[in-house]
Amino acid sequence: MEEKIREILREHVDPVLAEHFGGSSLSKLEDGVAYIRLTGACAQCPSAQDTLESVVKDFVMGGCPELKDVVLDTSVSDELLDMARQILNGNVKVD
Repeated sequence: MEEKIREILREHVDPVLAEHFGGSSLSKLEDGVAYIRLTGACAQCPSAQDTLESVVKDFVMGGCPELKDVVLDTSVSDELLDMARQILNGNVKVD
């Protein structure tokens, strides 16, 4: 089911979000709930939750009716945490 969700995001959701300089990714699938992270300009948009409800959820639930829910993942990515650790440890120069 993960690949099906990724396909729906890539083919249906991302073209809509790209109009606003954003995108989406599946961060995890757990107990029938798909956790979706918005990327680009959509990641910090004040309307992110509305976008999830009105765009993302409709496409994903429509293509995968066996899902229980689709929720917005607002957690901090591992990549961002790794970069912050490198900066704090002095391993990366910040201009």
